[in-house]
Amino acid sequence: MSKKIPKLNSNLRKDIVRGPKVIEEASGIELFGKNIKKIIFTTDVAVIANCDADAVLAVYPWTPNTRILEAISSVAPIPILAGIGGGTTKGLRSVTVGRFAEEMGVNGVILNSPTTYETIGVVRKGLDVPIFYTVVNKKVDLRKLIKFGVNAFNVAAGAKTSDVVLWIRKELEEDHPDFPIIASGGKTEESIFNTIQSGANAITYSANNLTANIFREKMKSYREEC
Repeated sequence: MSKKIPKLNSNLRKDIVRGPKVIEEASGIELFGKNIKKIIFTTDVAVIANCDADAVLAVYPWTPNTRILEAISSVAPIPILAGIGGGTTKGLRSVTVGRFAEEMGVNGVILNSPTTYETIGVVRKGLDVPIFYTVVNKKVDLRKLIKFGVNAFNVAAGAKTSDVVLWIRKELEEDHPDFPIIASGGKTEESIFNTIQSGANAITYSANNLTANIFREKMKSYREEC
């Protein structure tokens, strides 16, 4: 019997944004019954509605806005991990945004690296969904973060991401060997594979270049038809 996966498509929906195939090597994270491996990092609703990702990482460098979250949740056919601040936006404001996110069906919330333990604790008391804490270097107390309510780590350490993931695995190998880690994979399949080998369960990737490639090919075919 053939093990090849059958594919069903349509002419109008065939040009979807596809994540790097190497991400399939990751174990994934079971999030409310669904296995999450490929996490697309974007707030572009057109991309979110036309991708093969398992989840979307809705994080941006401005104060969390409930209208942006509402727009994303209205089109996303996949689970959403939403940023709720933790730096400038903190304490009760983070909880307020998080409660709104829960009501909109978000499956997890992201707190950025400056988040205080107090804010983590308040968010944990106010929300039911998992809390992902963004790790940008090795200057964090992993166990204390877990103690205050962090359920998973989101590693975004630039070129050092793979190294930080490996560090987390070694630090937690005795008491938290299966602690969930998502991490940015980088721009190449090799860097993504290295991050997975270091211990990342799921990979976040940007859609920018992938979207541009689809646009480029489509416009090329239009020009040839004219």
